[in-house]
Amino acid sequence: MSDAEVAELVFRKYGIKISPEQVVRAYAPEQRMSWKKSVEVARFIRGMTLGQAVTWLSDVVRLKRPVPVKTYKKKQAHHATPWRGWPVAKWPVKVAKRFLQVLENLENNARFKGLDTSRVVIVYAAAHKGFKIRNIMQRAFGRATRWDEQTVHVEIVGAELPAEVMPRRYKLNMVRRAG
Repeated sequence: MSDAEVAELVFRKYGIKISPEQVVRAYAPEQRMSWKKSVEVARFIRGMTLGQAVTWLSDVVRLKRPVPVKTYKKKQAHHATPWRGWPVAKWPVKVAKRFLQVLENLENNARFKGLDTSRVVIVYAAAHKGFKIRNIMQRAFGRATRWDEQTVHVEIVGAELPAEVMPRRYKLNMVRRAG
């Protein structure tokens, strides 16, 4: 995604014009993790600030908060979720750890460019299929089954936005629970 496309995306969503110096990106190729769970995590953190995404994914790693599953949810268990509307949730720990590494890289890139990391918003997050690592699993009676391992390319683009258009809450309709 080019800087012009990012600027146009920010203008459509937030109604402000940004310069290419306000755009920061991080890329992690060929990560060994689930592509479907990566798509769900990328969709979930899109639109969050950098701090919000790091906090939520850290809670996912500690199994405190789940990630909503919207697309790949056939035959999945429903859970008591902290939001309304999407009862299917998962705790993709391995994916969250890898995304935390990419977000740390994004934060370091923003600091290197001289941006205010508290105002960096994730405007684009994507998980693309990588190559398959071919493998076989030996079976009984001389048979074998292919057992491929998938890889994922993770791409995150952030932009420094003015304080008046910063998202203050998570995108989900959070439910307060009486404790």
